[in-house]
Amino acid sequence: MEEITQQILEEFIHKTDILLKPTQHKLCIPIINRIYHKMKYGIQFPPIKVCDQLIIDGHHRYISSLLADNIIEQIPSLKSISTFSKQWKELTFENSDWDTTSKIDYLNRQDAELNNISIQIVEKISTNKF
Repeated sequence: MEEITQQILEEFIHKTDILLKPTQHKLCIPIINRIYHKMKYGIQFPPIKVCDQLIIDGHHRYISSLLADNIIEQIPSLKSISTFSKQWKELTFENSDWDTTSKIDYLNRQDAELNNISIQIVEKISTNKF
């Protein structure tokens, strides 16, 4: 399975009509890759939070779901007075991992429990070594 790169993300964003709008200005490519690989193998994720077509929580899950051609559930949320819409084409994608090893382990365990599969399988999937 391919790794998602900045070039792939930028090309995807430029050629795709993306319904929901981001409210943050940066995303992390390693996080997108972990989620993307899990989604390609059918791992289910918690819903993203949306208000007025704005993503309040779940930017990485949303873009990963689009890349993986996987529908992710949306639930209504509230926005604050400081929530502003951004454009996907203006986002910055960072190659440095925002998650620590312990957070990755925590998220993998959470995904394993939510999907009723072993942590070892989730770990292999998230690192694309399955």
